[in-house]
Order: sequence, then structure tokens, then C-alpha cells
Amino acid sequence: MNNDRPLDPEQHKTLQILNALSDNIAVTQRDLSSGLGIALGLVNSYIRNLIRKGYITVNSIPPRRYAYYLTPKGFSEKTRLTYHLLQDYTRIYRQARANLRKLFSELQANGVRKVVFAGADEVAEIAYLTLQETDIELSGIVDSERTGKKFFGTEVGSLQDIAHLIHDRIVITSYVRKEKILKELLKNSIDKRDIESIFSV
Repeated sequence: MNNDRPLDPEQHKTLQILNALSDNIAVTQRDLSSGLGIALGLVNSYIRNLIRKGYITVNSIPPRRYAYYLTPKGFSEKTRLTYHLLQDYTRIYRQARANLRKLFSELQANGVRKVVFAGADEVAEIAYLTLQETDIELSGIVDSERTGKKFFGTEVGSLQDIAHLIHDRIVITSYVRKEKILKELLKNSIDKRDIESIFSV
């Protein structure tokens, strides 16, 4: 893999599953589905693919359950993906910080006073810190996969909550799920002209 190429969503999910299995050999596919926010059938597909590639082995444990073990090849792949993910985070942080400063400066110059963040991952944290350098106020943060959790003291809402939040713009604050979040926003009848992103989507 090219060192300059970021992890794609499939590689990112693979790493998440390998991490989860290395932490708990008795984790169920239903646990993985709930914890990672992906469909149970898709988890099953990932598991079968990882077994086929020789990254994990599976043994039955009573009663009617399975234990998943990372093979040496699996641990090697987990290490490789983790290394590239750390490279991604460094690159994303620098890119996001610079692009967010530019975006918020332009929004403020255009009279924007309140924004909503869509996405509550690491990019949102960078966006929040960058927003503190401006006079723009954060009206709220929404994320269908993290609803009810706390983000810098603010409870993360659902996408439907946007209708009740006073705002001038919605800023997509996720890198890994940027395309998915954009689709969800448009599906919820959000005008694309009200959506901003520092990443191409």
C-alpha cells in the first residue's frame, strides 16, 4: 500500500474489527455490529473475509458460541493498518486545522453567526477548537451513530434535531463518514447550499 494513501472505509472497518477481536476473543458478531454501527450481515461478511485471508481463526465455545483469535498474520495486518491510520490522523489534523480556519473565517466574513456540526469524531474536536478562535457559535452537534453521547459538554443529537437548532450553516465534521453524513443530511431535506465541508464529498 502506498504510504501516502489514506485508509479507505473498508480498511478502517477491518482495523476496528481486528482491534475488537484482539481485545475480546469471545465478542459476538452482534456485539461488533452494535459497537461499530454496521449491519450484522456486513459484520458476518467481514469476519468470513478475515478468515479467508488468514487473519483470524475461529473455535466454538459452549454454549453455542465462537471465539475469534488473531493469527500472527492478523496481528501483522493490525499493526500495519494502525501505523497507516496514525499517519492518516497526522495528515488529517494538519489539513483539517488549516481548512477549518479558512472556512470559519470565510463564514464569519459572510455574516454566519451560528453553525451545527454534523459528525462527532476526531474532526469535530478539531473543528470545535478552531471555532473558539472566531465569534461563531456552535448551536449543536448531530450524529446518528453517536446520539445521546456528550461532546464538549453538549449532548449529541440526531439528524432530525437540526430542524430545532437555530443555525446559519451545517458543517460536516467527519472524515471517514463524510459521504454517508452528506447523504443523510440530503435525505432529511437539508438544502445542499446550507452544508459546508472541508473535505471533498
